[in-house]
Amino acid sequence: MPSARRFLAGRKRVLIRLGGWSLLESAQTFLGGYCLAQALDRGFLAGQTGTGLLWLAVAAASILGAGPPMRGVFAQLAKLTEPLRDALVRRAVRQALRRAVTDPARTDDRSDTGAVSRLTHQTEIVRDSFAGLVLTVRAFVFNAVGALIGLLALAPELLLVVLPPLVLGIALFLATLLPMASAQRDFLDADEAVAEGVGAVSAGHRDLVACGAQADAAERTGRLIEVAERTSRVLARWAALRTVALGVAGQLPVLLLLIATPWLLRQGVTTGALAGALTYLLQALLPALHSMMTALGAAGTRLLVVVDRFQDATAVPVPPKVPAAVAEAARPLGRRPSRTVPAVEVRDVTHAYGPDSPPVLERLHLTVRRGEHIAVVGPSGIGKSTLAGVVSGLVAPDDGTVLLGGEPVTGRTAQDLADRRVLIPQQAYVFTGSVRDNLLHLRPDATSRELAHAVGTLGAEPLVHRLGGPDAVLDPRSLSHGERQLLALCRAYLSAAPLVLLDEATCHLDPAAEAHAERAFAERAFNDGTRARDGALIVVAHRLSSARRADRVLVLDGTEPRFGTHEELLTSSALYRDLFGHWQRTPSPPVGR
Repeated sequence: MPSARRFLAGRKRVLIRLGGWSLLESAQTFLGGYCLAQALDRGFLAGQTGTGLLWLAVAAASILGAGPPMRGVFAQLAKLTEPLRDALVRRAVRQALRRAVTDPARTDDRSDTGAVSRLTHQTEIVRDSFAGLVLTVRAFVFNAVGALIGLLALAPELLLVVLPPLVLGIALFLATLLPMASAQRDFLDADEAVAEGVGAVSAGHRDLVACGAQADAAERTGRLIEVAERTSRVLARWAALRTVALGVAGQLPVLLLLIATPWLLRQGVTTGALAGALTYLLQALLPALHSMMTALGAAGTRLLVVVDRFQDATAVPVPPKVPAAVAEAARPLGRRPSRTVPAVEVRDVTHAYGPDSPPVLERLHLTVRRGEHIAVVGPSGIGKSTLAGVVSGLVAPDDGTVLLGGEPVTGRTAQDLADRRVLIPQQAYVFTGSVRDNLLHLRPDATSRELAHAVGTLGAEPLVHRLGGPDAVLDPRSLSHGERQLLALCRAYLSAAPLVLLDEATCHLDPAAEAHAERAFAERAFNDGTRARDGALIVVAHRLSSARRADRVLVLDGTEPRFGTHEELLTSSALYRDLFGHWQRTPSPPVGR
């Protein structure tokens, strides 16, 4: 959003015309109290009824003449608010397009509801709030000018009574604006955090139950609710102080004027002047003051919060970067990895999805030893699938080197890559043909015995039997997502490639089936009982329990990725410790492999 100074500086003529029309409106305020005082002092109280009526007629004429100035005020107001809204809409559209180009990882079936809200609801909030503030502040300023000039013209002593509480109340109110805006922002943040936390618990309840993390999730959600309660109490206290300020500025001047009436009369202030002063207070100053304070306290605070969020939302989104994650030595668990050339080496890899987009992976280092089972965990969109694509050779990094078995993946044919690694994505591919054709797609020369062994090891025998056996014709449309994934896993298990990458390839399986599949791949063997080319397994984890089954875990958290064992990460990674905190408090049985 353009800065206020730059925005207003480009519309000086509009502001001058707005001030001119408002000045005419302040003349009506001045005449209202002054004419009433003169009608009393020079007319009715002096026995000159005609003179009194004449002064009242002048006051009435000033009221009737307020229509054209008000029309001019609204015409100039439109020239301020509509360009502001148009600028916000254009900026929101540009940012939504930039987000789609620079952050493709966040582009999925769900639309950017934040952009839709900014284009519709939030821009209207800003326009309406800004228009209301301009109207009310302008009305108070020029009504105050007319009223104070009128009080000075009637009797300077009146200002000694009215001005101090008015200034004190306004100063007290202005002092509460920024703290109240901050309190309201904190309240909205806490409220959104509660909604997000509850939504995350609802969406991930299967993982929470599978990990036994119900108590931990309840504790964290309870803390969010407590924060929301505290922020609402703080907001209520500032609202109460604002009410006190309104009373000081709005009601105290009238009370002091009534109390000081005997003293004012002794100073020579006339009855008409007192009546005029009350008119200025009750008919002009206090209504305008009440409207301004209400607008600034409600619409003004809301405007500050919405504009702040609009500016945050329109900032160029920078996905969490992945600094260098140095592969540290870790003890082998259960199996003894080979100490020869590593299965995978990622050296100083950086990758972005466009020349102007921020890197998804930045200067990443990773070493996976032969025979290792590695899990990759982290928030959605952090770069886990990108890492799987880079390692498998499907995505060419912008900088750095990827080695499989000590040889670079770049420049290799599709068949050469297929001989070195197999990647199973979340959306499993199954084609029309026999079950056998689907399972032998990556290794057509596998024997029937090897096929039966793979199906049995992964627990797919009931599925193959239901489909009619290995030679039955397969209709992909008749399969569920979980059944497709199970067949794709059997296909990958039969592959002779030493490296297996499972990119959330078990997300549609139940936890028990997922654990069974990961153990099978971790101990991946053929009928002769030997490990397939002393390979490795990399799992982009869908469930947190996958990390417990791995030898080491790579945590991509957007700040400082960590690579180590489960026990090491509980100490070195705040994100990992937060996800698995309940295991630190209660003993956990060993996780089977």
